[in-house]
This record gives sequence, structure tokens and C-alpha cells, in this order.
Amino acid sequence: MKQYNIPKRNKEIGKQVKQYIDTLTKPIGSLGRLEELAIELAEMKNENFPSVEQPGILVFAADHGVTAQGVSAYPQEVTEQMVHNFLTEGAAINVFSRQIGAKLEIIDIGVAVSLEHAKLINKKIRYGTADFFVEDAMSRDEAKAAIEVGYVQAKDMIQKGINCLILGEMGIGNTTSSSAIVSFLGDEEVDAVVGMGTGISSEQLQHKGNIIKQAIEKRNPNSEDPIDVLSKIGGLEIAGMAGAMIAAAENRTPILVDGFICTTAVLVAKELAPHVVDYIILAHKSSEPGHAIATSLLKKKPLIDLHLRLGEGTGAAIAYPIVQSATLMLKEMATFTSAGVSTKT
Repeated sequence: MKQYNIPKRNKEIGKQVKQYIDTLTKPIGSLGRLEELAIELAEMKNENFPSVEQPGILVFAADHGVTAQGVSAYPQEVTEQMVHNFLTEGAAINVFSRQIGAKLEIIDIGVAVSLEHAKLINKKIRYGTADFFVEDAMSRDEAKAAIEVGYVQAKDMIQKGINCLILGEMGIGNTTSSSAIVSFLGDEEVDAVVGMGTGISSEQLQHKGNIIKQAIEKRNPNSEDPIDVLSKIGGLEIAGMAGAMIAAAENRTPILVDGFICTTAVLVAKELAPHVVDYIILAHKSSEPGHAIATSLLKKKPLIDLHLRLGEGTGAAIAYPIVQSATLMLKEMATFTSAGVSTKT
């Protein structure tokens, strides 16, 4: 398995920033998690005054063969249609990307049909995964190639000057794959993980759970081998996001993690490169039940809870201004001394 070189967070800078925050014109600890965020960002970026200005968003699109089992409320062709929506700037992620001034790139890593558009980055590994209820989702080489696509795309975006990476996805059926991965890696009951996804009925939910249970038994992935897990029950966009996270962590770039699918990719990335978790910030709490399980496995607490479950990177884009606020607090607030404000006696 490929070796990655992720630097440790600089805890000494974290201590320095903590001391500095305590000199700002406010009661100690009164800005709560913003103060914690500022310290974490300083440790990640190895800077006393870290910046997250110029965020970048990578949206990976891919299809899932398991949709043939009736696990989604929407047909597979919606993936293709939504990619066109991204490219014509009509989707939620386009709106929030514009709001925060982000660079946005759409990557076809495995949509089931051929797509052509001047703004589309075509890195298709294959035309959708196979139906993992019937056979392995992809080969080992395809899983590795998808990870590498994500790695290269993130590295390229970082070289363009972004200081914070937001990841998103589009793929009908990807909550099924994510539920399978989280259940398997977390050793959790499938019924505790599986959710409504795109809005299925309670009968479809039970069917979805049964499909996942049987698929895990049939595929029998190796819990010690993340490539095997991806190849048997994974998704191309999940692999791509995992690779992108590793590249960001290697380059000390904070990763703002979206909901259930993206957090599943963190679990995969962690198996490939354990220190990647030192560079992630969970943006929001998804209303998908599996997300709470995934976040507990990572021992991380999301920033906000707006009952979101859209995907696309939307929750992370919405939460970005909070992360930005933490850095501006450090950079722009006066200290008691500089402002001539008396300290507590």
C-alpha cells in the first residue's frame, strides 16, 4: 500500500496561539469553539496567524451499480442530470460556492454515461461501479486509481493557491455504499447506520438495509485492507475524496468535511493514512443516522446542526464562514494592551 507523508500538527504553535488568544479584548474562553478552531488551524498550518482565505471545492461525481436493487428514491440518471446542473451553476453548491468566493471544480470520476463540457474535469475511472450486491464494486486497481485522481486534483487545487479544501460528491446510491462501509469499518449493525438517503419510504429503508447486510456477507471485505473494502463495497467518489484528503493533509491544508458520504471518505482515508484526521474539521451534523456513528468513530464534533442531508459539499460551504471567523479573530482583534483596555483585577 502506498505510503503518505503527513506532517504532525505543531502543538507548540498551538500553545503560543492559546496564550495570545487569552490576551485579546474578551473574557477568557468567551468565544468558545472559535478559540479552539483558531488553535487547531494554527497547528495545522504551522502558522501563528493562519489564513483560510480562498477556499477550494472539489465535487466528485460517480454512479453506483447497486441502484439496480431499488435502494434509492431517484433513478441513476439523476447523477448525470445533476452534474449538468453543477456545470450550468444552478445547484445549491454553486450558490454557496459563489457566496464564499470559492474555486469550484466538478470531477467526473465515474458517472455511468459519457459527459462533455468545457468546465468538467474528466477523470472517469469506469462507467459507474458494479452492483456490489452481485459482484465487487470495482477492481483493486480501479480503487487505487480513484484515490490517485482525488490526490492529484487536490494537490493541483492547492498549488493554485487555496488555503482550505471543501469536498463534495454526487452519486445516486452513495448512501448505500457509505452505510455499508461505516457499518463494516465501525462494526455497527446495519440498521443503526442506514438512513432515508434521497427520501425513500420506510419499506424501501428496510429493503435497503437487507441489501446492505447481504452484500457485506457476500463480498466479505478485509477490515485490515482499505483498498479491499473500497473495491468490494465502495464508490469511486468516496475513493476520490479520500485521496484528496490525504493530499490536503500532506500540504497542511485544513479540510472542511461535509456530511455522511464525505465523513465516510474520512474513515477510508484514516485507514490509508491515520494522521489525515489531524487536518479535518467536521462542518455539520447530517440528519443521516450513519453520520453520528461515523463522527463518533472519528472522535470529532461537527460545528453546526441545520438538519442538512443534501451532500454536494453544501454543509461545508455553509460552515466555512465560521472557520474564517476563527482566523479573523486572531488577525484583527485588539489585545488588552494595544487597545488600552483594563484587564480583570
